[in-house]
Amino acid sequence: MGKLVINSFEEFEKHTGEVLGISGWQKITQEQINKFADATLDHQWIHTDPERAKRESPFGTTIAHGYLSVSILAYHWEQIVEVNNITMLVNYGMEKLKFIEPVKVNSEVRVVAKLKSIKDLRGISKAEIDVTMEIKDNKKAAFEATVIFVYHFKK
Repeated sequence: MGKLVINSFEEFEKHTGEVLGISGWQKITQEQINKFADATLDHQWIHTDPERAKRESPFGTTIAHGYLSVSILAYHWEQIVEVNNITMLVNYGMEKLKFIEPVKVNSEVRVVAKLKSIKDLRGISKAEIDVTMEIKDNKKAAFEATVIFVYHFKK
């Protein structure tokens, strides 16, 4: 499934209820986890201490921060959809975020995106996208949420 190209509100609206696409797999490394810990000041051992995690964690290894998984959503979204003819895109919010399964270090993740709804609010388009971050070779997802984007399409 290639990247979906959307050029207008009307084109976007035609995909309501459909899976828009699936991103490629991305490996989550210890280096990435450590950098996220530095950026967020969250150095909990379950994320940053591989030796202790191996001994004491029920997962047997370090795990990515839940919010690290959420923070890479934009990277995955750009692989799924290209929205053209806009003056601006705003991350409006996220609803019903649920962390389901921890992402162990060196796991691969990808995003499946489905258009829940899109509304034209006097020229501004509010899109609600149901997203699931899958973990390769794992039956449970890392997280599920509804992401809300606001697009300002050119007139």
